[in-house]
Amino acid sequence: MNLIIPKKLERGDTIGIISPSAGLCPIFPHRVDNGINMLKKLGFNVKFASNSKNNDGYVSGTVQQRVDDIHEMFLDKNVKAIICTVGGNHSNQLLKKIDYEIIKNNPKVFVGYSDITVLHYAFYNKAKLQTYYGPCLITEFGEYPEMFEYSRKYFLKTLTEGGKISIDKINYYTDELLNWLNKEDLKRQRKVYNIDGFKWIRRGYVKSKIIGGCVPSVNHLIGTEYWIDPEDKVYFIDLPEGSEIGKGISISNLDSYLTDLDNINLFDKISGLIVSVPYGYDDNEKEKLYELIKKFVNKKDYPVLLNFPIGHTEPMITLPLMSEIEFDSNTEQLIIYN
Repeated sequence: MNLIIPKKLERGDTIGIISPSAGLCPIFPHRVDNGINMLKKLGFNVKFASNSKNNDGYVSGTVQQRVDDIHEMFLDKNVKAIICTVGGNHSNQLLKKIDYEIIKNNPKVFVGYSDITVLHYAFYNKAKLQTYYGPCLITEFGEYPEMFEYSRKYFLKTLTEGGKISIDKINYYTDELLNWLNKEDLKRQRKVYNIDGFKWIRRGYVKSKIIGGCVPSVNHLIGTEYWIDPEDKVYFIDLPEGSEIGKGISISNLDSYLTDLDNINLFDKISGLIVSVPYGYDDNEKEKLYELIKKFVNKKDYPVLLNFPIGHTEPMITLPLMSEIEFDSNTEQLIIYN
């Protein structure tokens, strides 16, 4: 079965909202309101799934409630795209309960990142749907005073235009965490920091399909029927926050997760490696990260690129998974064919 490419969005379309993992909507309603207002400003209508604004401890609802929301939004003929409110760590609970025939027979744009990685893999494997690794309602669309222009630009280019998309280097990023509970995020925009565009660990050229995701979410899938074979593909790694609020995943834990991937020979199979801008790392930790990546790609001959604008730092692109990506260290160009 060929990859199903969902129809592009048009202004006036309705975007459905689901919470397949964490249930943060009732905890941070101002972020929800900001997200709704941003989507409306971009020209879209918004519709929430029945259980998407709930909280049931560390998740938004029972497994069945969260699965029902996915089915509801895919079956709703008025909904043209589905965006997740946020990630979490429990989307993997849903995989055995989802009716993938519903998704295959009602293809539409599906967007999210972080823990939503597992749904991207499952929707591809079981329904052959192309999905999009991109912004979530509470985090990116809910940004104060509004969504970063770069993130907005690539959301619209990818989902309303498509075609050949050139990815501009970023010269700033933010991973600052303002206290949402105290609504510090409504007092000012997050601080941005300078970044010197792309960083090449190994230079070169590649053009191939792209897949990847957030560790440890991708690691949940190793050895399961939902895993995607990375053979000859460009693989991207999104570096998430760690167990300490406002800090990135520890180098020691990241080493363990990357070793999981190395043990299944991922780094031998792929044709290129892309790593996100690291979240919550100081300069010393960034240097340790670079050395860690080098350890896993030592003696490989494909290009390795860091500081890719995707995932847990802002700004971020919206990436069509299993599309072709082309990047060349000589021209410093990254192109996605969507």
